[in-house]
Parts: sequence; C-alpha cells; structure tokens
Amino acid sequence: MDVAIEAARRQIESAVHHHDKRPYVRAFHDATTNAFSYVVHDPVSRKGAVIDPVMGFDPASGRISYTMADRMAAYASAVGIDIQYLIETHAHADHLSAAAYLQDKLGGKLAIGRDIVRVQRHFRRYFRQDELERPFEFDHLFEDGERFSLGEIEGTILHLPGHTPADIAVVIGNAAFVGDTIFMPDVGTARTDFPGGDAVQLHKSVRRLFSLPDETRIFLCHDYPPPGRDEYVCQTTIGAQRAANIHVRDGIGEEEFVSMRTNRDRTLALPALFIPSLQVNLTLLWQKCDFWDSQKEISLIHGEPAFMEAGDVRGLAQ
Repeated sequence: MDVAIEAARRQIESAVHHHDKRPYVRAFHDATTNAFSYVVHDPVSRKGAVIDPVMGFDPASGRISYTMADRMAAYASAVGIDIQYLIETHAHADHLSAAAYLQDKLGGKLAIGRDIVRVQRHFRRYFRQDELERPFEFDHLFEDGERFSLGEIEGTILHLPGHTPADIAVVIGNAAFVGDTIFMPDVGTARTDFPGGDAVQLHKSVRRLFSLPDETRIFLCHDYPPPGRDEYVCQTTIGAQRAANIHVRDGIGEEEFVSMRTNRDRTLALPALFIPSLQVNLTLLWQKCDFWDSQKEISLIHGEPAFMEAGDVRGLAQ
C-alpha cells in the first residue's frame, strides 16, 4: 500500500465533502515565463503558504525585479494571511525564485523536497566557488508522505521524480500543486532531459498522481497554450488529465510514453533562463548577498558548463 497516496486520498475526500477543509487559492501569472505562482490559505485561520513564486529577470541587463512578488506580498498582507511556508515544487530551470525575497517580507519557512540535495551536489561544481561554500540549506526539506497543516486544512507531500529528482506535489485539502510534472491535458508533460531526469520515473510518478480522486483540483506551474487555445489556464483536475492528457492519459503505457518523451526531449533547446535560474535557485546567491536591490546584477557561471556537453546531461542519474 502507498501510505502517502492513501493519506492524500483521505484528505481530498474529506475536503470534497466539507467546505471548511478546502483551501482558497489565488493564482498569479508571469507572462514572461508562462509561470504560475500561488498564495493558498485556510479562510478560517488565515494560515497560508506561497508556492513557486517568480522573480523577474532581464537577461539583457542581468537585472532582477519583484513586480509579481510584490503583488503576492500585497495580496497576502491585505487578506491578513499568516504565511507558514514558502514552497518550491522543484528547482526551477526556467525562472528565478522569489521565495527568499518573500520570506523577508512575509515570514514562513523556505521548503522544498529532500532530494534537492542531489541536485545541489551535481551543480555546485559549475558555479563560482565563493557562492557555494556549502550547499544552500532550506529551512525545511519535505519527505514523501510528510503531513503538515495550514490552520485546520491538512496537507500531504508526494515525491514525484522524473522531471528532476526533487519534484514534489504539494496536496493541500483537495488542491494539488504539481509543479512541472504535468501540464494542461492539451500540452502534456514536462521534459526529462535535465540532469537526473528520467522518463520512466516520470511515467511512474504521473500514474501515482493519477491514483488520487478524479475530483482533485490540479494547479500547474506553467501553461503553454497550443494553436487554437489563446487563454492561459492554471487549473485542471485528475479526472480531466486521466481522460485527455496527450502524453499520459489512461491507456498510454510506459513504453509508449518513454519513447515519445525521449524523442521529444531531443528536439528541445535549453530554457532561455537555464543558467541564471539554477545559479539563483540552487546556490547561496539569493541569501548571501544583499539581493533585494532591483539594480543587483547576476554574475553568470564560472567556466564551461560541462553538464551541457553530450554524454553528461544525465549526470545525476549515474
């Protein structure tokens, strides 16, 4: 029996039948990176969490900005939300995190899945040593199946490796924040060609996620509307995913998925913000510096990034 899934199922089923067990979710969209960030809270106690907050970055100048993060902070303050956690579903490689900036404004613990240490260990050799005296320590590392609460609303963590080794889903009440593991049904799934990524693992993780009740609300980290759909959407359900996800709907087996995912990944370029995202999201840079000045510039990597060379892209999996 999958103890973590069973706990999440009970939690979701309770929330489906009891309104006071359902969180209120406010989404924020960053048009530059097609990313969604969230403030989620218990309306009764007003205990809440920030999930996957985006920091603006101009690659031409190397300067950062906090326009969306400030909107999130203003919203949380206006509603009176007591932030307990600032959670990253994984180490993002396509946008910079504003979690430490928002912690400075709102409080709460910086948290991520425990396997982030594997990702940090792999990448630390590629960045400036004075920015990596030791691996960056989050305030809390979530275990698979770990339980937590926002007021009276229960939460459960699910480890969902595949896109990266450290991906998690954060299930709060009947809402699951799934990071990049899956996208809207007409978009599919995340790539698995980053270091430590694994298409077989991703398929297993998605099937594990799909064992949650069909009514489960799914909140995505990104949306990339295909031709014919103009609207950006951040929410779907397990039932909709199982019925229609173009990559992993019911009936698509592991072998077919792995072949599709592997072939597709070969055609993809690195994300535009790959290097600065990992430099900020994995290292001490965002904590060691007085980094909240919007004029601060990010210095890029020192030396040749060997993980971009053929044969080393799966370095973490070895």
